Amino acid sequence: MVERQPEATSGGAQNHPFDESYFRVGPYARVSFARYSQYWWSNRFYATLARKHGPRGGRVLEVGCGLGHLLGWFTAPRLGGRYQVFGTDINAPALTEARRNVPQGNFLVMSAENLRPFEDGTFAIVIAKHVVEHLPNPEKAIAEMSRVLAPGGMLLLATPNLDSPMRGLKKEKWIGYQDPTHISLKRPGEWLAYLRKYQFKPRKVFSDGFWDAPYVRGIPSKLQKVIFGVPGGLQAVLGWSIIPLRMGESLIVIAEKVTR
Repeated sequence: MVERQPEATSGGAQNHPFDESYFRVGPYARVSFARYSQYWWSNRFYATLARKHGPRGGRVLEVGCGLGHLLGWFTAPRLGGRYQVFGTDINAPALTEARRNVPQGNFLVMSAENLRPFEDGTFAIVIAKHVVEHLPNPEKAIAEMSRVLAPGGMLLLATPNLDSPMRGLKKEKWIGYQDPTHISLKRPGEWLAYLRKYQFKPRKVFSDGFWDAPYVRGIPSKLQKVIFGVPGGLQAVLGWSIIPLRMGESLIVIAEKVTR
């Protein structure tokens, strides 16, 4: 259920169209931003994971925050001002919208591969939701996320899962291949190696289910969306992290920043 999202617009890929048209064309042309849409549930899910597994307060950074909707979940009145939210993106028009959507947020035009002027250990939580696959040098971005995250802080990272069995089934029509700005698709083992190299200890590695139906011929698409989407949908609604990596379209990692 939790699909690749339009927030993923940050990075150093200057030759790609990360502008105001990015949310209206290609894979995003039919994305609904309405309440209770797949997009809405996705943002709620990732915010729930971050609050559940990360520190119970402090500064939160979303790298590639796009329109800011995910960060908005950290500013709910019931949280009592527990979090101070920051978002970075290279898409300036998206950040203009983010400032409207989350007036309490702090939004800066900034590459994921260079998070200065943030100082070392600034944040309690860093979120990179479907961002690293857009970057020419994702390893550098992971190193920067480690630098700005405080020891004991949490990184929540998501990226297309090249180990998804549906990639072999759908071939060139697989969802991970549908965005031409996906220039750094890698296998889960490569991403995990990067994380460990830069002082991250993965606490949970899981996936999001098969939400990109249809997958097979001869069965109505709407029926397939129900059949294949139920596990991911339940996980998203309930805030679980239990779907095995090979049973979904995304690699999702919850990792802790540790000291050497």
